[in-house]
Amino acid sequence: MPNAPLARAEDTGLTADLDPLSIVDPSSPDWPASGGSALSETIGSVSPYQLVPASLPGSVAAADVETLLGAFSQGALSPSAALASLITAISATRTGREAVLRLVPGAKAAAAESDARWKAGNPRPLEGIPFGVKDIIDVEGAVVTSGSLFTGNRIAPADAAAVARLRAAGAIPFAMTATTEFAAGSPHNPRFGVVTNPWNAARWTGGSSTGSGAALAARLMPLAIGTDTGGSIRVPSCWCGTTGFKPTRELVSREGVAPLSWTLDHVGPMARSARDLARVLPFMTALPNTGLLNDCRAVLSNASVRGVRIGVPEVWFTDHVDNAVLANWQSALARLEGLGCMLVPFPALDIEAWHEAGWVILQSELATLHGTRLDRAELFDRGMLHRLNNGLQFSAVDYGRALQLRAEARAAFVRAMQGIDLIVTAGLGGEAGRLEDLTVVVNDTAHAFQSVISRNTMIFDVTGLPALMLPSGLGRTGLPTGIQVVGRPGDDALCLSLGAAFQAVTGFHHATPAGQM
Repeated sequence: MPNAPLARAEDTGLTADLDPLSIVDPSSPDWPASGGSALSETIGSVSPYQLVPASLPGSVAAADVETLLGAFSQGALSPSAALASLITAISATRTGREAVLRLVPGAKAAAAESDARWKAGNPRPLEGIPFGVKDIIDVEGAVVTSGSLFTGNRIAPADAAAVARLRAAGAIPFAMTATTEFAAGSPHNPRFGVVTNPWNAARWTGGSSTGSGAALAARLMPLAIGTDTGGSIRVPSCWCGTTGFKPTRELVSREGVAPLSWTLDHVGPMARSARDLARVLPFMTALPNTGLLNDCRAVLSNASVRGVRIGVPEVWFTDHVDNAVLANWQSALARLEGLGCMLVPFPALDIEAWHEAGWVILQSELATLHGTRLDRAELFDRGMLHRLNNGLQFSAVDYGRALQLRAEARAAFVRAMQGIDLIVTAGLGGEAGRLEDLTVVVNDTAHAFQSVISRNTMIFDVTGLPALMLPSGLGRTGLPTGIQVVGRPGDDALCLSLGAAFQAVTGFHHATPAGQM
C-alpha cells in the first residue's frame, strides 16, 4: 500500500475537529514543573563536551551525532550542508518517503544559525544536529497529525517540552516521522500507509515509533524522538537494528505530546548508539539534572562497567523467544561478563498479571481519551478501534485493580533488584514481524503480533523503570535481534553506560540494511 500525500485527509471532505492536545489529561496536575530558564542556564554553562576530533567518514549518512559534532567543530562540514544532504536522501529513497511525512518549517534557517555559531566559536551542546520527531509530538509551526484522519492538517502552536529542550541545546527538528494512529494503531495506517522495514520490505518496522526507527536504520537522520507506552521506542529499535531508550517515568516531560495513556506514556531518544543517547538525554529532561549530566559525561569517557552486577532473568523473558534470539542474548551476557560484569540470577517474578494489567490500563485510558468519537468509527484505524472497544469493556474496578497491580509490580521489581545493578533481558522474541499475516515467527511457529511484540517491554512501562534496547546480532533470516538493559528508577545513565561498553566491543550497531549506504 503506497503512502498517500498529506492532502489525502483534506480529500475526505471531513471537518478536522480534533486537536489531541486539547483532550484533558487526568495526570496533568501531577506533571513536573517546566525546566524553563533554570534549564537554559544549565545548558548555557556546558560546552559541547568530548567532541571526537574526526573528519567525516565518507558521507553524512554514515555520521552519528558524535561524528557530526566532531566534523562541525573542525569545519569539515557545516550544519546546513548536513541538513541538505539528509533531505536529499529522504526524498530519494523508499524508506525516506514512507518514514518521513513532512519537513519542519524553519529548519534551514536554524541550520544557518548553527553555521554561524560554529564559526563564531559559541556552539551549544548539540549545535546543528538534525533530528526527527514522531508525529504525535508538537513542533511549532509544523503540521502534526498523530497519524489520524480526525486531526486534519493541525498546525502545532508551540514546541513540545522535549523538542524545546533539544532546540535550546542547538539541535534542529527537521522531519516529522510516521506513527501508527495515536501511537495505538495497526501497521497499515489508513492515512499514510505502512512503514516497511529497511532490512526487508516484507517485514514491519515495529511500532508505534515506526518512522523514527526506519529512518535511523536507513541512515536518514542521526537522532529522533519517540514515545513508548508498551514498547514503542524499543520495539522498532530492536527490529530495525538501532538503539532506543525509554527513560525513567517522567524524566522527560510529556507536555506537548498527544496522550495515549497518561499512566504509561514515556518520551525518549532514539539513535544509533548508547553513546549518542548519553550525549542527548541530559538535554531532554523535564527539569535540570546536573547529576545525570555528569553521569552521562562519564559514559562518554568510557567509564568501566567492571563489577556491575547483572541480573539474568528467565521464564517470562525467555518463554516465547526464538532460539537464535536467545543465543545472541547469551552471547551478549558472555561479552558483558568478559568486561568484568558479574552475572547473577534474577529472582523469578509472576509477571503475567502485571503485563495484563498494563493492557487494561492502556486500553481503558485510550477509551477515555477517544471513546467520544466512536460515532465516526469508520475513520479509525482498525487496530486502534479494536483496542478502543476493548477499553470500553473494562469496569472501573477492573481499571482500579490494574493500577493496584502496577504499584505491586514496581515495588516487587525494586525489591528484586536489591544487590543487583541492572537486568539484561532478551529483546523481542523474534525477528521483525511479517506484514502479510501480521505474525512473528518464533522457532518456526507463527504468533500474532500482540502475543510477542510487547511481552518483554510492557512491564517496564508499567513499572516506569528505565530500559535500553540495543542490537545483539542477526537472527535466522538475517534480520536484527536485540537485548534490553533495565535499571532501577533513576539509573538511566547506568543503563547507557552498560550499552556503550557493550557496543565498544561489538559492531552490531554499525550494521546497516543492504543498499542503504
